[in-house]
Parts: sequence; C-alpha cells; structure tokens
Amino acid sequence: MTAKYETVFALSVKTYADEEALNGAVEKFKKLMTDNGATIDNVDVWGKKRMAYAVNYETEAYYVLINFTADVTFPKELERNYRITEGVLRSLVVRTDK
Repeated sequence: MTAKYETVFALSVKTYADEEALNGAVEKFKKLMTDNGATIDNVDVWGKKRMAYAVNYETEAYYVLINFTADVTFPKELERNYRITEGVLRSLVVRTDK
C-alpha cells in the first residue's frame, strides 16, 4: 500500500558550507527514497533561511522540501536516516493524501 508524503529537513550551514556538499546531501536522500521504491514528485531547495530559534548554536539552515509517494512503512526508515545523518538539524515527514 502506498501513500503520498511530504518531507522538510533543515541542514546545518556549518556542515554543508558549499553548494556541492548541499547538493550531495539532497541527492543522498533522493537516492534513499528511490532505492526503497519511492517515487519523487517534487524537490524544492528553499536555500538558506534564518531559523526561529537556535539549534545546536546555529541560527541559519538550508531547507529542502521533497514530495514523494512511497510504501507506508518507508517514512520510519527515512526518519531513522535523518536522525543518524550528521548535519541534519530538524526534519519532518507528513502524509498528505488524507
């Protein structure tokens, strides 16, 4: 059974200081999605934004939004990967089809 999802994650400006590192992180998560059978509908890199409050003493982060369709068990794996990836400050996965 598949469902539509939306994920937003904030990447550390210190860890991903240049454009190449940022693109590498986005590609890593896109590859994780496609390797697990997800279909990516849209990728939107919002760029560097000021955060509402400091996280790990950082006040700015790169924000990325990805819309995708995946099996209902996949978001748990995606959240696990967000937690173990260095430089991911915050993340959110939301089901959008209901």
